[in-house]
Amino acid sequence: MQNLSNIGVIKDILNRHGFSFSKGLGQNFLINPSVCPRMAEMGNAQPGWGIIEIGAGFGVLTVELAQRADKVVCIEIDSRLLPILDETLADFHNIKIVNQDVLKVDLAGLIREEFPGMKVAVCANLPYYITSPIIMSILEAHLPIESLTVMVQKEAAQRICALPGSREVGAVSIAVQYYAQPKILFPVSRGSFMPAPDVDSAVIRLDIRKEAPVSVVNEDTFFKVVKGAFSQRRKTLSNTLSSSFGVSKNQANLWLERAGVAANLRAEQLSMEQFAAIANAWEQNP
Repeated sequence: MQNLSNIGVIKDILNRHGFSFSKGLGQNFLINPSVCPRMAEMGNAQPGWGIIEIGAGFGVLTVELAQRADKVVCIEIDSRLLPILDETLADFHNIKIVNQDVLKVDLAGLIREEFPGMKVAVCANLPYYITSPIIMSILEAHLPIESLTVMVQKEAAQRICALPGSREVGAVSIAVQYYAQPKILFPVSRGSFMPAPDVDSAVIRLDIRKEAPVSVVNEDTFFKVVKGAFSQRRKTLSNTLSSSFGVSKNQANLWLERAGVAANLRAEQLSMEQFAAIANAWEQNP
């Protein structure tokens, strides 16, 4: 088995296959030999489990996952990598490559077909430009998975894992907290990649909740309240909700009063329970 963390080996593979990195696909492949084993172990790659990997690169993380889990299904959008993966993953018989865009894959159907009777987790080194859409599409699909372990830009990790009521919190933070319990696992320096990006990264794990942490009458309304509240985060709730829901400021104030939330608060000051109270008050009497 080739050492896929060795620069010489990687350059040889690149040259033989005529491969060049795509900026459009946000390709920065891991070459730090210490990162992928930790990521696989902390990402629930273990006997009896199936793993969905998003983006294989040269297969560095894929190898670590396949050595620990029963089966790995890797969704890779770049067809140019397929002959490279045929070579680098040739020693493994528990890996399947799906050459598609993960945002277009029927993940629920894939899990039923590929992982019968197994616990399932997602593990991936995500392209920076599409981090949030991939994470949210997986969470919103209510898939039968236990966890989502991903490497993302350091600032994105801090934002995704920010707690309600903190200065760093945003709409994505609240949405993630609704579906999962997020945790930053460890930092990864920019020098761990080829080519090296301009920013550092971090590995985070989202442990999927069995039940939502708050009770809401309508999830769509809850997320509309959250998105609206953070759309102009320097303004008060009275202003942001009035604008987002197309109601007068007076009506927004009455709505917040019914929810028991002060109209002069800003989104970053609210708890998950307060967001839920606002959404439920709207559902009961728009």
